[in-house]
Amino acid sequence: MSNLKVNIAGVEFKNPVITASGCFGFGREYECVYPLERLGGISLKGMTFKERLGNPPPRIAETPSGMLNSVGLQNPGVEHFLKHDMPYLATKDTVKIANIAGSCIEDYCAIAERLSESEIDMFELNISCPNVKQGGVAFGTSCENAAHVVKEVRKYAKKPMIVKLSPNVTDIASIAQAVEAEGADAVSLINTLLGMRIDINTRRPILKNNVGGLSGPAVFPVAVRMVWQVANRVKIPVIGMGGIEKWQDAIEMMMAGANAIQIGAAMFYNPKAPIEVIDGMNQWLEDNHISDINEIVGTVQPW
Repeated sequence: MSNLKVNIAGVEFKNPVITASGCFGFGREYECVYPLERLGGISLKGMTFKERLGNPPPRIAETPSGMLNSVGLQNPGVEHFLKHDMPYLATKDTVKIANIAGSCIEDYCAIAERLSESEIDMFELNISCPNVKQGGVAFGTSCENAAHVVKEVRKYAKKPMIVKLSPNVTDIASIAQAVEAEGADAVSLINTLLGMRIDINTRRPILKNNVGGLSGPAVFPVAVRMVWQVANRVKIPVIGMGGIEKWQDAIEMMMAGANAIQIGAAMFYNPKAPIEVIDGMNQWLEDNHISDINEIVGTVQPW
């Protein structure tokens, strides 16, 4: 077998396939399908400091080749996670990534400080959250705001820190550079694209929140383009995501510059997608006489 191990900010993954936050819960939900140890890593459900009920339904809508969601970060909060979920996850031989979110910088800092003493391996900062102290503008939509939240959380985070970038910006590469300058150990992208659907009979948006995040195969070309742009502007590792559903997509994303990949929406209609991707990537490497997955990273040759 070819080597599938990758290293992200000093953390070794047995393979480059990570399940995306919000699509895999805290892992229990999928273990009846396959052992969690098969995965390179798990980006856990987005976590806030206190319990959050999320947005009112309807909050999921199907779209052509994708889905819209406005779940609103429903989660049980940090203390519940540490008491009920972390002991279970600690027994699993896979990289555990805590995806953390908040409505102000203090929230992010408090979560990072609390989880730094746990058996979590890495943090993933969701900076697509609205900053209530700045009028509801998302942290990740400007270089200044993104850099500031990373700089402050860096003071409390004792584990490697991935910053998850929003695609709802004009220049995602500049934002990647801004968070790199303030201590991000890696970046992951893309988060969901903002979208909307309307019920033509009621003339109301299908989602109660009016708008939601678009994910699934429909966003894949956008994700590949943004990963390629970011990988050519930063020196830290890049984790690519957005519409990956099969091993060919994963190979393409890594050729664009991703050091590892995340799979999200595909698992809703194919729970075994991550395992199929791992097996398919390995077979492709063997068929092409490539001994190490890292050899293909960033090998795209633009015209």
